[in-house]
Amino acid sequence: MTPFEAFAVDLARAAAAVTLPLFRTGLTGDDKNAGGAFDPVTRADRDAEAAMRTLIAARFPDHGVVGEEYGSDRPEAEHVWVLDPVDGTRAFVAGLPLWTTLIGLRIAGRPTVGVVAQPYLDEIFLGGPSGARMIRGGQDTPLAVRACPRLNDAVIATTDPDLFTGAERGAWTQVRATARLARLGCDAYAYAMVAAGHVDLVAETGLKSWDWTALVPLVEAAGGQVTDWLGAPPSGDGRILAVGDAALKDQALLTLRRAVD
Repeated sequence: MTPFEAFAVDLARAAAAVTLPLFRTGLTGDDKNAGGAFDPVTRADRDAEAAMRTLIAARFPDHGVVGEEYGSDRPEAEHVWVLDPVDGTRAFVAGLPLWTTLIGLRIAGRPTVGVVAQPYLDEIFLGGPSGARMIRGGQDTPLAVRACPRLNDAVIATTDPDLFTGAERGAWTQVRATARLARLGCDAYAYAMVAAGHVDLVAETGLKSWDWTALVPLVEAAGGQVTDWLGAPPSGDGRILAVGDAALKDQALLTLRRAVD
């Protein structure tokens, strides 16, 4: 494990020390999207990000930070930590253990280290230069995507089809109709399952940098690929496609790229 990978694990544990005591305690949070679909933010989100920022400032004072709750600090730095303290806050307030803490490290603009942590299940999924692994109960388990060259045989996921626009939703519906099985509502945990070889494809839209930066190193270190809906590296348009088997990418993109404006 590299020093940056070890520090990312430390950040995940610091966030868990904040979030776990608050999970299933009745937190409902404030609505960040008044008048629209309920988009909660809770004390767990804010305090966990604050805890991680404090550790980063103490250990790497020259590093930048981009976080969902407290914005950007030196986002153009050579090393930038990208934080989502509670990805899946709706799941958190519903008591469902599918929310995660996302920690990514960009080096020279490239996502290089990624953590997807689910503290209630005691799972830390880590990807980086030393490979992909799941840390649980003090044990490290190597991670690898599985072979699935045909979309007809694939298990696929997205958080919520209602998040897609008309054209996007049509594309997702076509991909879903081809795949063997689709699961919904897993947020970033679905990408951890790609890395672990249980899910074959995830497609989503509307993601911010803190939603996807940590996912790229994890899936790639396990042998998968993460792109936008045109097959290019993820960008600011928020459309993400992750596949375990590279053969699935072109099959999915035949449909998904038609939905890109």
